[in-house]
Amino acid sequence: GWACWKTYLGRPETDWHRTAAISEHGNGLLETGLYEDALSVKETELATLRRIGTLAHNILDVQGNLAVTYAKLERHELALRMKRIVYSGYLKLKGEEHTDTLISANNYVDSLIQLQRYKTVMSLLRKTLPIARRVLGEDHHLTLRMRFNYARALHQDPAATLDDRRESV
Repeated sequence: GWACWKTYLGRPETDWHRTAAISEHGNGLLETGLYEDALSVKETELATLRRIGTLAHNILDVQGNLAVTYAKLERHELALRMKRIVYSGYLKLKGEEHTDTLISANNYVDSLIQLQRYKTVMSLLRKTLPIARRVLGEDHHLTLRMRFNYARALHQDPAATLDDRRESV
């Protein structure tokens, strides 16, 4: 992390090694539980990528990592907003059938469940789960994770009917 960043610090902002080093530094801080420090680095990384005009999918990746950092800091509303941005971005950039879009939809669902927004969870999963089943297959780990989140939301929702609860198992 830190040694990698120091090695490439003197390079121009547009240098790939420098941007990879800052990303690695932020990831290292996140992995060691230094969430506030990781947040600072991840926000700097995002600002740098925006400033230099990198590819949209690179920015979406960093925003996804930033959302994870917000969640680790228990800033769940910020994590939710960022995950919504990432999902929307991948939907526009790659379409509804792309794996990155489905992954970001599932990440967004995780935050929605965390914040008990079950109606939105069900609406999104009723749209994306059939796509995952068709594109990835019933046994793909992402399809299974989405099905788990569907069942979890139905089970946790206090407004769920008995039929909903049956559907969750």
